[in-house]
Amino acid sequence: MKLYAHPFSSYSQKALIALYENATPFEYRSLEDPSANVELASLWPLKRFPVLVDQGRTILEATTIIEYLQNHHPGAVRLVPDGDAGVEVRMLDRVFDNYVMTPMQKIVLNQLRAEPDRDSYGVTEARGVLDRSYAWLDERLNGRTWIAGGTFTLADCAAAPSLFYADWAHQIPPTQANLRAYRV
Repeated sequence: MKLYAHPFSSYSQKALIALYENATPFEYRSLEDPSANVELASLWPLKRFPVLVDQGRTILEATTIIEYLQNHHPGAVRLVPDGDAGVEVRMLDRVFDNYVMTPMQKIVLNQLRAEPDRDSYGVTEARGVLDRSYAWLDERLNGRTWIAGGTFTLADCAAAPSLFYADWAHQIPPTQANLRAYRV
């Protein structure tokens, strides 16, 4: 099994957390290596990552990779529970990808653009989304160790890298002690 990933990619980190959590053996194909990039391009023309290759099958997107691993290479930690608990885990996974990582990326990518191409309106909007998401997540974490309840899940695989990078781009306010403690 091979995972094509970049060490600074939050989505790559999300998949790696799941692999490491269950001690699943795999070959890490770092996209810092030019040959890994050539291989990735032949597997997925959009060259987005992470991408998992297992037994001739190519699996795209971190969440799908984690679900695939649970179905085909289950470990001791069940990252997506059955029933309503699984619905909550998937919902929170989407919250972190769409309402923490996406606005964080908007802020970071804006800083990488030339000054005339920057989007101050979009960045202001992204910061607002992060503020509202942080507040909602802080409240949700009240009395919890893990974001979706009593055990480590896919939602935590999404949360860890999302909050790590987002806090750099738009700090989690000191008043949101639950979220700050969880992020650490």
